[in-house]
Amino acid sequence: MTEQDFSERDIKLQEHYRDILSLIGEDPEREGLKRTPLRVTKAILKLTSGYNMDPEEVLNSAKFREDYSQMVIVKDIDFFSLCEHHILPFYGKAHVAYIPNGYITGLSKIARVVDIFSHRLQVQERMTSQIKNCIQHALNPLGVMVVIEAEHLCMQMRGVEKQHSVTVTSDFTGAFNQSKTRAEFLDLINLKGK
Repeated sequence: MTEQDFSERDIKLQEHYRDILSLIGEDPEREGLKRTPLRVTKAILKLTSGYNMDPEEVLNSAKFREDYSQMVIVKDIDFFSLCEHHILPFYGKAHVAYIPNGYITGLSKIARVVDIFSHRLQVQERMTSQIKNCIQHALNPLGVMVVIEAEHLCMQMRGVEKQHSVTVTSDFTGAFNQSKTRAEFLDLINLKGK
């Protein structure tokens, strides 16, 4: 993105970031800060690019009929997101499983769905459910389970300042309502006994 590609919105964002620098006591004209509003604008647009994408469309773009009805797991999907309460990063790994019901999707599309929802202002709990609901709606599988493990800088840098805490969330549908199926998934992603 060059400065010529900037929309009115992008210019306003730069102006607001320049104002923020002034309001916290900095000089936005200082050599090290002159281009900071531009850099932060580019960063925030990248970090919130998920608002401009349809995750169901991504899944459906690689939806194939397949007679396979065992668990499909894509685990250790790295993600970065922004906490909507403090606009500070949280990051970690998502583990996603589904049991096909006549249709599968490209494996990379599962990771893309995680990316789309993580590139929005988020809370981990909502993101977990959004990923599950999207896969359930687009593929209509026999079940979906999502587990997310994340570290939150809003807990590490401010507030309680707990450096090594990890938050784990899960959500599931269908066949994963059976404890045996959930246990198999957790065993396969090696969360059990951690």
